[in-house]
Amino acid sequence: MDRYPPIAEHGLIGDLQTAALVSSRGEIDWWCTPRFDSPSVFASLLDADRGGHCRLSADVEGVTVRQLYLSDTAVLVTRYMAPGGVGEVADFMLPLDSPAATDRHRIVRAVRVVRGSLPFTLVCRPRFDYARAAHTLRRVDDRTAVFAGPGTDLQVQATEGIALAEDGQDVTASFTLEAGQTAAVVLTSTGAGAELSAAPSVDGIAAELEACRAFWLSWLRQCTYRGRWQDIVNRSAITLKLLTYAPTGAPIAAATMGLPEQVGGERNWDYRYTWVRDASLSVGALIDLGFVEEAHAFRAWLRDRLEAGGTASGEPLQIMYRIDGEPHLTEEVLDHLEGYCGSAPVRAGNAAADQIQLDIYGEAADALAQTGDIGSIRGWKTFSDLLDWLVDHWDRPDEGIWETRGGRQDFTYSRLMTWVAFDRGVRLARDHSRPADTARWAEARDTVFRQIVDRGWNPERQAFVQHYDTRVLDASLLLMPRVGFLSPRDPAWLSTLAAMDGELVSDSLVYRYDPAASPDGLRGSEGTFNLCSFLYVEALARAGKLHQARYAFDKMLTYANHVGLFAEEIGPSGEQLGNFPQAFTHLALVAAAMALDEELQRASDAGAGGAGAGAGVRGGVDG
Repeated sequence: MDRYPPIAEHGLIGDLQTAALVSSRGEIDWWCTPRFDSPSVFASLLDADRGGHCRLSADVEGVTVRQLYLSDTAVLVTRYMAPGGVGEVADFMLPLDSPAATDRHRIVRAVRVVRGSLPFTLVCRPRFDYARAAHTLRRVDDRTAVFAGPGTDLQVQATEGIALAEDGQDVTASFTLEAGQTAAVVLTSTGAGAELSAAPSVDGIAAELEACRAFWLSWLRQCTYRGRWQDIVNRSAITLKLLTYAPTGAPIAAATMGLPEQVGGERNWDYRYTWVRDASLSVGALIDLGFVEEAHAFRAWLRDRLEAGGTASGEPLQIMYRIDGEPHLTEEVLDHLEGYCGSAPVRAGNAAADQIQLDIYGEAADALAQTGDIGSIRGWKTFSDLLDWLVDHWDRPDEGIWETRGGRQDFTYSRLMTWVAFDRGVRLARDHSRPADTARWAEARDTVFRQIVDRGWNPERQAFVQHYDTRVLDASLLLMPRVGFLSPRDPAWLSTLAAMDGELVSDSLVYRYDPAASPDGLRGSEGTFNLCSFLYVEALARAGKLHQARYAFDKMLTYANHVGLFAEEIGPSGEQLGNFPQAFTHLALVAAAMALDEELQRASDAGAGGAGAGAGVRGGVDG
């Protein structure tokens, strides 16, 4: 385990086209470039020996290391406090917030010492194409070196005072700074044979850092949230933005691949793609926070997917795409990599892309409805054609939201979201006076509703269950009140919530489902799912269980890492598991914080003789 830092011991930096993880050891151990879903240049997070990394740290006896973000930015600072001095490394990427994709991406590692003196060590060992491809090293001068890989170069440039030395096909450097001195190392990925970037200077790096800081502060000023959990909500918003590919507006599910849901197990997936479900919910969270530009960009991306067709699944939409909309995500096993702490296999690509998951139509319709802009006449026709198709194809078994590989079922959540699709379609047609076969859509909506009530409800459990042929509970149904299927205080919902509390909840943590009771075709177990834990908080708040909700939320925040980031799951000892950071978790955190704020304010108003503590639902039957 010492060869691998804990998953939580990382911060995220990015330029809105690619992203890198920086460990609290000062090591960039994950970076794929020139896109989120490109092959890696650094991947020691998945193989400490073969994967490649860039380490810049103060390796002295007695050093204490702390990591933080500059407030409300994506500038990550790693501080080194030693008996002889105090220094820090600021890692950042200047955002490329435009529709133009580029193959030139730049990580800046700015070093300064603020007290005494401190020695630093640089080790840069890139390993191209998931460590499958050899590279050549060309040392241009004492401060510049170029690693040439297949189709990609990595330029390493240093400011004055740092001399790069060859170490086989890698480079190293050792240097000492005194109080008040600064230096920098810049990593630039380019296409093969590209011209060298201009040599960095200390003044130029300082200006670049200030430009990065100004970008994030300016972007965050759009945020309308003014609630009790401002800092953690801001951090989640920035994380969701960092996980969005600016040229297409497509959010990815997470920055990494292969990080295990169980250390040593096989539940290791590639999350660097755009799931219609995750992206729709991410955009919903950003809309709720006031970030409308991202919502419109995603709406355009989603419309383009509908118009393009050609899915791997043969459906009008498929569950995930590459960030440019490419539907083919061939899964391969990288068996030359040992995996994080020996967690194999390491998979690149995702074979779940051709699964049928009917819920995506509801999430897509909800995302389109939330933008308040239904787009062009052509866009409306594409959307209405989709719902006309869904009328004839909703009543089928599918693989469900959790992408189980244990066979198709009539999943209740999938039916729930087809109800959402029809419901939002009827509303959009009515509110915007658009032509549509709304009578047929409404009939399908009502048929789905009755089917869920008749077959998704288990009288013995007094709860809605995972699918029609089981007694197993499923935390995805925590979204039932939010989407407006029923009131958050409906007796049927309260008894479902109570059943989940008894079976799926461990302290504040929530399991997706019990894989022992509902086999998913995979070996091993998994941790509690952070998305579900925050959905649980939201459901408690809307049900009026405010003390329980707030306590659960406060406890969930203790599982955030040192810079406010969450992975996919929490393990038995409170450790973070799965891909990191995960958009699902951060969007659910935002929703939980907003729900708590609203319900606490309602309760306060009611206590002061206000309007009462009714439970409003966005887009719901009670809204």
